[in-house]
Amino acid sequence: MACGPFSKFLLLGMVFISGCAYPISRELREEARENLTFSSVFQNPTAYTGAIVIWGGTIISTLNRPAGTEVTVLEIPLDSMERPEAETHSHGRFIAKVSKFLDPAIYRPGRGVTVAGEIIGKETQPLGEITYTYPVIVIKQIYLWRQRSHWIPPGYYWPTGDWPYYPFWPYGW
Repeated sequence: MACGPFSKFLLLGMVFISGCAYPISRELREEARENLTFSSVFQNPTAYTGAIVIWGGTIISTLNRPAGTEVTVLEIPLDSMERPEAETHSHGRFIAKVSKFLDPAIYRPGRGVTVAGEIIGKETQPLGEITYTYPVIVIKQIYLWRQRSHWIPPGYYWPTGDWPYYPFWPYGW
């Protein structure tokens, strides 16, 4: 079956749009309280019990227990596509729980994650020599981000000293 020019553009458009999709479902995004910030929940987690939130950050640890998995996350603000921004600042840590097994080799420390879940309260645990109070959410949906690449396109830097003209300038400096 031959494809006409219109169907090729339609297919290309669908591929382009799918590359810009949010990691969290539309239903959960509509249910989540947008104006509810991590900072306000961190101050008093029990006041927001039952609220749906979308938070993200970097995984600190993944611990499997008989009842399910606990993922401790360093909160990092999300960008417009719900991806954690660069690790320049954080408002604290939170624990995300799920009743199924999440493999710690996949959900390993340092990976970026976006979590949609329901606030169920707080837990106090030791953190070094202090006691830390973590807001706790039950995961409704979790998205594990691929690690960002730090690839530098050729021609912008070349370790041979022929920068910036190599490979475009045949004579170097």
